[in-house]
Amino acid sequence: MKRTDLHEYQNYCVDFLKVHSEAMLILEMGLGKSAVSLTAILDLMFDSFDVGKVLVIAPLRVAKTVWPEERDTWEHAHFLKMSVMVGSAKQREAALRTPADIYVVNRENVKWLVDYLEKRHAPWPFDMVVIDELSSFKNHQSQRWKALRKVRPQIRRIVGLTGTPASNGLLDLWAETFLIDKGVRLGRFIGRYREAYFKAAGMNPYTGVVFNYVPLPGAEEAIYSRISDITVSMKALDYLDMPEQVMVNHYVDMDSSERDLYDGMKKELLVEIGDDTIDAANAAVLSGKLLQMANGAIYNAEQQVRVIHDQKLMMLADLIEQANGQNVLVAYWYQHDHDRIREYLTDLGYKPRDLKSDQDIADWNTGKIQVALISPASAGHGLNIQRGGHILIWFSLVWSLEMYQQTNARLWRQGQKEVVTIHHIVTRDTVDGDVLDALKHKDTTQQNLIAAVKAHLTI
Repeated sequence: MKRTDLHEYQNYCVDFLKVHSEAMLILEMGLGKSAVSLTAILDLMFDSFDVGKVLVIAPLRVAKTVWPEERDTWEHAHFLKMSVMVGSAKQREAALRTPADIYVVNRENVKWLVDYLEKRHAPWPFDMVVIDELSSFKNHQSQRWKALRKVRPQIRRIVGLTGTPASNGLLDLWAETFLIDKGVRLGRFIGRYREAYFKAAGMNPYTGVVFNYVPLPGAEEAIYSRISDITVSMKALDYLDMPEQVMVNHYVDMDSSERDLYDGMKKELLVEIGDDTIDAANAAVLSGKLLQMANGAIYNAEQQVRVIHDQKLMMLADLIEQANGQNVLVAYWYQHDHDRIREYLTDLGYKPRDLKSDQDIADWNTGKIQVALISPASAGHGLNIQRGGHILIWFSLVWSLEMYQQTNARLWRQGQKEVVTIHHIVTRDTVDGDVLDALKHKDTTQQNLIAAVKAHLTI
């Protein structure tokens, strides 16, 4: 993609980051925060020469894959040298010593980075810092927050990227904003911030410790007014030419053993998993088997589930986290996808819920369900759930164009007040890619399905 492919609202954000040395960019997941940041970095480095080295702090998977892939996606960003500091201490140290323009570190290793430089009496080398998912720095008592605060005076330009800045309430904003402006707008102390804008709403009668605060009347407006000069939000961009629907693909990779199982099924029409031998009678059956394997599990002849990998589940969890408390609709196809999603997310502390009954739908539309699960087979016309959210994640891809479009239309329809982002989790170099291509070109007949699978067999 070329720079000319940036949307109007993205160019607006690029200019904002170039003008403001301290900025918070509030864009929904999928609306191009990293593309905006890379473009601004490019201009600041090579047009105005205002920036020498940049540090990007991101969730682990985003640091490892999203930022390098985003750099490679945009033609104008290709020559930005990027070094990713993840992995073992030895690997991180080697990456830090590698000459580059942009250094990417996962948020868990911010403290390591600060300590590493401090122990060696090395100066802080980054004059610009980009915090991807600023909301992960909402706890002022966390090690990552304290570490970044320590070096904050040495950072000349800083950008906080987030979808929702106050996912758990307005109290979160103090810690996040402090890292951006060093306490100028909301104060240097959390206690004074609480006193100014909140009142106690829950207290332990034995210890006197307050465990819950609620905003004072007018507090929300006052807080947002204080930070508005360094903030770009989607609300501020309503007058710009913005897409009504954004499609985003997120790629995951199988490891070598998982890949061997997939390739074995693709080439031999059978695979051995433990004591099971699972086969496919023809190309049409093989398509379904390969789709299952791309998702991470497959049925044997007795309809028992055999798990192959959790790559999509991990990506799904990352995307839900990036939604920062906003409601998310997850589309699945196979029953084992549904069961694995429920179990995996439940173990992480979420409460996924199926959208089946009228009560389920009512609760979703009133914001009571953070993660809802839906099957495209039940997402036909007449299902009014657009008021409950605007983020749809396709865990399982389907060949049926009708089902795909109908499911998307549950959120992207009249009455929807937000930009709808539709995310596809795609296992790289699998039949998932064929499905996406077919959906894109509206070419999902049975014959094309079979042809796509046969193409795989000849590779």
